[in-house]
Amino acid sequence: MTDLKIASDVIAAENEKRAAAHRADYAALGEKLARSQIDIDAITQKVAEFFVAVPSWGVGTGGTRFARFPGLGEPRHIFDKLEDCSVIHQLTRATPTVSLHIPWDKADPKELKAKGDSLGLRFDAMNSNTFSDTTDQAHSYKYGSLSHVDAATRAQAVEHNLECIEIGKAIGSKALTVWIGDGSNFPGQSNFTRQFERYLESMRAIYTALPDDWRLFSEHKMYEPAFYSTVVQDWGTNYLIAQTLGEKAFCLVDLGHHAPNTNIEMIVARLIQFGKLGGFHFNDSKYGDDDLDAGSIEPYRLFLVFNELVDAEHRGVKGFHPAHMIDQSHNVTDPIESLMSSANEIRRAYAQALLVDRAALEGFQNDNDALMATETLKRAYRTDVETILAEARLKAGGAIDPVATYRASGYRAQVAAERPAVKGGSGGIV
Repeated sequence: MTDLKIASDVIAAENEKRAAAHRADYAALGEKLARSQIDIDAITQKVAEFFVAVPSWGVGTGGTRFARFPGLGEPRHIFDKLEDCSVIHQLTRATPTVSLHIPWDKADPKELKAKGDSLGLRFDAMNSNTFSDTTDQAHSYKYGSLSHVDAATRAQAVEHNLECIEIGKAIGSKALTVWIGDGSNFPGQSNFTRQFERYLESMRAIYTALPDDWRLFSEHKMYEPAFYSTVVQDWGTNYLIAQTLGEKAFCLVDLGHHAPNTNIEMIVARLIQFGKLGGFHFNDSKYGDDDLDAGSIEPYRLFLVFNELVDAEHRGVKGFHPAHMIDQSHNVTDPIESLMSSANEIRRAYAQALLVDRAALEGFQNDNDALMATETLKRAYRTDVETILAEARLKAGGAIDPVATYRASGYRAQVAAERPAVKGGSGGIV
């Protein structure tokens, strides 16, 4: 039996307040879409089947390099984190899986699996951490990990990734995401070629240990914490890695890991075309890797990314099943509310992309009719699909308005009373 954290009568009461308006809005949108030969129920069903993983670390209050200001009821350990994650899924019905980060979430795999089962949660991709040191490790990652000049340090980083695979196997995960902060901060500090050779050698050792039904995701990032050069700095290098390692290796695209104004949707299209799109870390950015809530700054760009995904789905691209995960830092909001909002925005972009008239778009493209081609996209993007998202949640037992229902439940006040308050501020993103 699932251990529900929000009482079902609270959800029912909140839904009842909004039911009449929701039914009227859904019917009205259904009539409008029918005039374009679009079945609203079919779109709703596809949205209801679209899921995105939440990051375990995302339910804690984030911060910057300068400071972190603790929030109320912060999770003390992975089991508290899982309870918070279960609330997000209970209300949105969009986040049935959780992505763990080791060693932050390290615990007895049997206990992790049992806790997940009790909350109705499964586990998504494992995430390794060789970008910071733990108190008991023999070798520091200050000057790199998988690409370090010291063989013992590289071996330690490889072994950590192998441990992540073993934990993941025990809890039902099927993928490992590897992001490293390796690079250099000064010209001449590192030999670019030898550094990359060492990285590939380390990644081959990790890749070799993958179970047959697993995937390995390498993640690129332009800068930080290395500010002059980064070993895996862009999608081109990421693609070379995936191609070099083999058929189980894929590229993970974090929307915040690019230079401002980068055409991310084109990167997505290229990786789909050559069979190496592994998945996404969804967030948003204004200046750099800001890790803001998905869709909070550039919702149209999020839609354009999903336009490429739905295009691939529409074309029936072989082996196309990208992983979807949120990766955000919540500095001034309740993390649960932000993650629910982001899950909603991601589903919104998917629903809007499903409304694009693919036949008309292809016709305009073939006729070089630039204006009508872009208007075809905008017409779908401008459609208010909120009632479709609400219907998908409602049919699955979720909340018509997740944030309002969450606030009505008093969950944050409840856990704040149970979990000791964190004193003072500190530096650090997570």
